[in-house]
Amino acid sequence: MKNRLVVTSGIAVMILSTATFAGPREDLLAQYAAAANARGFSAVRGQALHTQSFSGGKPDTPSCTTCHGKDTRGPGRAPSGKTIEPLAVSVTPTRYTDPAKVEKWFKRNCTEVLGRECTPQEKGDWLTFVITQ
Repeated sequence: MKNRLVVTSGIAVMILSTATFAGPREDLLAQYAAAANARGFSAVRGQALHTQSFSGGKPDTPSCTTCHGKDTRGPGRAPSGKTIEPLAVSVTPTRYTDPAKVEKWFKRNCTEVLGRECTPQEKGDWLTFVITQ
């Protein structure tokens, strides 16, 4: 009986500690999932969004790859000539840890590329894609 209590307590501690260690990226994904009523996000859909050309935004930025490039592990270049750090978390581990910054850039970039704000589903898919890179 005592061993069962120790094992049960240990499992409870592991579950609670996992919940408390969820990071900002996981929190953002959870918020997007709740807003989109999503059952999950897809890195494949995120990659498609990243590489797809759109006609609704600015003519000089028809896709994410215009500024960020096709390889998310490499640097990008803004129309102003400014270098953009790689999008891939494996290369830039501090990316997507400040929710206000993430939302700021989603709003700006989605409006410029898509001609509208991204949906929570699109944000979750795209963020899943770059997190896995």
